[in-house]
This record gives sequence, structure tokens and C-alpha cells, in this order.
Amino acid sequence: MTDDRLVNPGPVADDVQYEAGLRPRTLAEYVGQPVIRENLEVSIAAARQRGEALDHVLLYGPPGLGKTTLAYVIANELGVAIRSTAGPVIERPGDLAAMLTNLQEREVLFIDEVHRMSPAIEEILYPAMEDYELDIVIGQGPSARSVKVPVQRFTLIGATTRTGLLTSPLRARFGIVHRLDFYTQEDIRRIVERSARILGVPIDAEASTEIARRSRGTPRVANRLLRRVRDYAQVRADGRITPDVAGQALRLLEVDEHGFDEVDRRLLKTIIDKFGGGPVGVGTLAAALSEERDAIEDIYEPFLLQIGFLDRTPRGRVATPRAYEYFGLPSPGKDRLW
Repeated sequence: MTDDRLVNPGPVADDVQYEAGLRPRTLAEYVGQPVIRENLEVSIAAARQRGEALDHVLLYGPPGLGKTTLAYVIANELGVAIRSTAGPVIERPGDLAAMLTNLQEREVLFIDEVHRMSPAIEEILYPAMEDYELDIVIGQGPSARSVKVPVQRFTLIGATTRTGLLTSPLRARFGIVHRLDFYTQEDIRRIVERSARILGVPIDAEASTEIARRSRGTPRVANRLLRRVRDYAQVRADGRITPDVAGQALRLLEVDEHGFDEVDRRLLKTIIDKFGGGPVGVGTLAAALSEERDAIEDIYEPFLLQIGFLDRTPRGRVATPRAYEYFGLPSPGKDRLW
């Protein structure tokens, strides 16, 4: 179900051919996250002036907000190459050791889903991040000995949606830590207009605002909706995205004014109808929806929490008065004990 959703903030196969072309290359082109952008400008400029590797960087936040894009922007601003991998892909310590020894001075190693690395892999990474050397064990049994292999001074950029799953020793080794938040509607509108220019699609200002309003504060969703609206404009109109064309396309796609699709509505309705509005544990909710617990916590919940349709309490998830109002139902009242 998750992969088929138009408003799924995670990457899907259809995104791959477009995302590379739409990604900004510099901090000046990067829209949104102004505090992070300004901090990185200072850190990168200082590292370049000293001729040093940038401190290790941890980027975290919900999927689709541009962590991978920002990693590539950082490498580009540093003027160095970037090597990319993902936590689950690194299966053996030797795999990581090979990556690290192949890095040149000040280059960037980007590890997506860094929280999913195995403990054995992390043990290899600690001395590499801290002392720029690898502890490699040669031989077995009584004759085994540890050899220190130096590596070039590099920058590790880790990205994660689940900071709570990062081990304390690993997190402590990142000198620069930034959380990416959902984008404002105005920032998303600017992203839509920039992407439309790159794709060569004529779009009215009101139409870009309409797409931005339904994009859940997430650039990846905004770009995906833009591509689907572009298709509609090409087939059902003259190719130009006007406010009417955008509205008709988004209604056909069943993405409402909040950016909700059928999955969001079903999740909220399940909490209200089956569990009396909550509280309900995430495990129980996942079973009722036939969904993975991680999908609910990583993909569905963050946006619903952000816009106030869902509350997370010690006893479980609760539908807020806004959720009841959305379905035209009477609110449970402020005096309800959650």
C-alpha cells in the first residue's frame, strides 16, 4: 500500500528518473530550511578556508524533505566527490573498510538510513570518524593481531528518519547535527515553480499555490503531484497548468485540500470509529490497518501530528478535534480524559 500512494513521502521507482534533474546543486538554489542553510554556509566556508574536512554531519527528519539532496549540495559546495551508500547495504566490515580506504582527502561518504547499520559495522566506523584510522584484525585465534590502517580525512554525512534508533556512541561522533522540518507552503510553492521551469511546464502562480497546499510540506510529494498535474494538463487541457486545471487534476487524483489521500482518511477513521477516537497503541493500529508499524511511525504519522489531526500520548494515538471536524463529526470535547 505504501509504495502505491501518490503522497508517499518516501522514494518510489517513478521518482528516480526525475529527482536527479530537479535537485538543487548549491545552497543558493536550495529552497527552505533557512536556519540549516545559513549554518551550513558558515561551516562549509570555514572548512574550505582552513583546507580541512568538514565535521561529520547528521541530517534527520521525516522522509522526502531533502536529506539526500542536502548531502549532495554539501559535497558540491565543498568542491569534492561524494560516495553514496545505505546502512542496510553495508553487510560486512570489509565492505565499509573498502569504501573508507578509497576516499580521497576531504571527500564525502554519504550513508542513508544510517540507523540501520549493524553493530559490527559501527565498531569499524568509530575510529575512522574520530582518529581517521581503521582497526583491522588479521588472522584468527591466538595469532590474531590488530593493525591500524590510516584513512584520509573525510566527512561522513549520515541521514536518518529515526534518530531514536541511533546508538549514543555513533550520534556523539557527529559534530554537525540538523533536523529538517516540514516546509512552509510558500517554500513549497517556490519549489513547484522551480521544478516547473526545469520540466518546461507553463504554470500560473495560483496553480503552483494549489499544488503546494496539497503537498504535505514535502518537496518530493510536491514534485510528484506536479508531474501528475502536468500529465492531466497535457491530455485534458492545452498543456498549461491553470488553477482550474490543477484543481480538476488533484480531484481526479483524490488528493484533498489538506494533502490527504484515502490511506490518511482510513487511518483517522479507524481511530475514531473502531477505537472511539483513541488512545490506541501503534501496534494495535497497525494490525487494524494491515500495515507495518514502521510505516505508520515514519510515513503516516509525522504529517498528521504536524498539522494537528493526531496526538501522540503515553497511552497511544488520539484523534484530535480537528480530525472529527474534518469528517463532520461532533468533537469529543476538551474535558475528555486521554
